[in-house]
Amino acid sequence: MPDYPDTVRTLVMAALAEDIGPGDITTESLVGKDKVGRAQVVIEEACVVCGLEVASLVYMNLDPGVRFMAAVQEGDLVAKGTVIAKLTGSLASILTGERTALNFLQRLCGIATGARRFADIAAGRATILDSRKTVPGWRWLDKMAVRTGGCRNHRMGLYDGILIKDNHIASVGSISEAVRMVRKGAVRDMMIEVEVANIEDLKEAVEAGADLVMLDNFSPGSVDKAATMARGKAKIEVSGGIEEGNLADYIRSGNVDYISVGAITHSVKAIDISMDVVIDKE
Repeated sequence: MPDYPDTVRTLVMAALAEDIGPGDITTESLVGKDKVGRAQVVIEEACVVCGLEVASLVYMNLDPGVRFMAAVQEGDLVAKGTVIAKLTGSLASILTGERTALNFLQRLCGIATGARRFADIAAGRATILDSRKTVPGWRWLDKMAVRTGGCRNHRMGLYDGILIKDNHIASVGSISEAVRMVRKGAVRDMMIEVEVANIEDLKEAVEAGADLVMLDNFSPGSVDKAATMARGKAKIEVSGGIEEGNLADYIRSGNVDYISVGAITHSVKAIDISMDVVIDKE
């Protein structure tokens, strides 16, 4: 079991409390507390598996007596119909935790699957990054799923990376002044990234000594021009409006270092996953 941060453990407990409330009235009416059963988690469409250990954590919090056994590995690409986990233990507990466990799995598998598609398209020509456009409270898990799918994380939050954005620049007056103030600050060992909206801003950022320049909402043609201008002076990240269908256009020059894609997390398509109770034949 990974060393999850407290935010993840709190999220799991909150999700269980949200669903169960004062009690699972249907299961409590139909299934005796002492009845033991088995179930399996089945993928209903091809996907990259992610979140098995989180689903296990759901049952550890609900009923430690339930055994949640992964049948595949995190990051595996599996076909429709694949059994990815098996459960044994209190049948009532298995049923009560079903929806919560599946909710975690379907989102995390969805993110990992989308990330894998982006990573495959990039095919070593550029590094695909995520963004902070995550569901509040889910960031650690969302970004874990991005890594599982083969992409990389941008900064986790405001505390572990410097990114001077348009509103920062407006607040201090210019890109040059913003870079100067950040360099003067206490965090001297961090890379300084500056978001720019046009070629003139790019020139100013490079001259000011930015380590990384984010080209925000540039067209593919403008990206080629900007990346050529900045070559050898600053690394280039492209952001804004990047989709699977146009990703190749943005990296065709081979001069782009990073592509950040908010859609990997903010527009995820959940994977269809089910849990089926296994009925033993007499």
